[in-house]
Amino acid sequence: MKTFVYITLLFLLGVAYAQTPVPAPPQSKPIALTGATAHLGNGQVINNAVVAFDKGKLTIVAPASSNPNLSGYEVINVSGKHIYPGFILPNSQVGLQEVTSIRAMNDFQERGEMNPNVRALIAYNTDSEFIPTFRFNGVLLAEATPTGGTISGTSSVMEMEGWNWEDAAHSIDIGIHMNWPSMMRRQFDFNTFTFSEQANNEYDKQVTELHQFFTEAKAYGQQAARETNLKFEAMQGLFDGRKILFIHAGSPKEIVESVRFAQRQGVQKITLITGTSAVWVADFLKENNIPVIIQDTHNLPDRIDDDIDLPFRAPYLLHQAGVQVSLFCAGALHNGRNLPFFAGTAVAYGMDKEEALKTITLNTAKALGIDKRVGSLEVGKDATLFVSEGDALDYRTNNLLMAFISGKRITLSGNQQELYERYSRKYGQMK
Repeated sequence: MKTFVYITLLFLLGVAYAQTPVPAPPQSKPIALTGATAHLGNGQVINNAVVAFDKGKLTIVAPASSNPNLSGYEVINVSGKHIYPGFILPNSQVGLQEVTSIRAMNDFQERGEMNPNVRALIAYNTDSEFIPTFRFNGVLLAEATPTGGTISGTSSVMEMEGWNWEDAAHSIDIGIHMNWPSMMRRQFDFNTFTFSEQANNEYDKQVTELHQFFTEAKAYGQQAARETNLKFEAMQGLFDGRKILFIHAGSPKEIVESVRFAQRQGVQKITLITGTSAVWVADFLKENNIPVIIQDTHNLPDRIDDDIDLPFRAPYLLHQAGVQVSLFCAGALHNGRNLPFFAGTAVAYGMDKEEALKTITLNTAKALGIDKRVGSLEVGKDATLFVSEGDALDYRTNNLLMAFISGKRITLSGNQQELYERYSRKYGQMK
């Protein structure tokens, strides 16, 4: 019986992997896309643009009227279409999580409270079935992020393409994720179907432990000769600006206290990951120049006395206050594919369309410290972009015709598209 189960499982896994698109080879010849409307990701739009790239890097981003020299380029006419920089999904467990109900298929959390040395990079699975669903909607880069504990570990930005994690790695070990202790503990009551809150009596103790850990890590780095401590070694990049401290904090007071804590500890780069609570401390965040990555707009309010549409308006409100804002998916992993539509909802609730585009492109790249390579269509940056039939922030017209990651033209269709076509033919919807 066990032999039969194992054979069946291997067969099913073989079928699943067979349906995963084969990674594309490196760019072999210069390519120029002409005639489309180019949304650069930095707030600018070029009508009738020429976007060209060679060896994985953008070489021309200009209006067609400037008559750029395209000799030697393969010219692809995409008149009437739209070109966008690849969308970037931060704070995601893509490649680390597959089937949540099977423990062996989840590798995003380690035991213990202080795990800065845990690297999401080496656990990343390029054969994940989530990856094709992300890039089909234009999400071409994602931050693989560990979770759990007080300090979860170190995240890396991955391309949604590659044979293995070495191939897919875009920016390695960009930052450490810290979960700031909650002042209040929330418990769900199934009898009343409501949440109740109680004070966290361990809050001061937990903050003290964090202070001690940071202090010891900093002292460790100042020693000329030292015995290697992997946890403290991983922390060193925070004090010289090589790594970002990603602070996960909930309430407005927790946000303020966590940021001030990091500043006192000498952390050079801070990015806040939170919910709509950021709206209430927007002036503080602007004053301290803290980039904010907030939960997606398709959510309910954090508190019962918040406006019902606050999650929809939060990106606009933060932008109006002068805060650099980005979006991440706070729900189930598969919802990461809807990243462009989270930004589209922000447009419907007051945000300018090109500013909303920045919340999933250039602003996110800046928050992750990778804006020198991606996030906008600029000469010298990676040729990570796609061509859409229409507005990529609208699910009705977000229809990708082609996409490139570092110049490689990738396969867009995956398992879901194959199933759609198979059963459409079966039931007479397609010929």
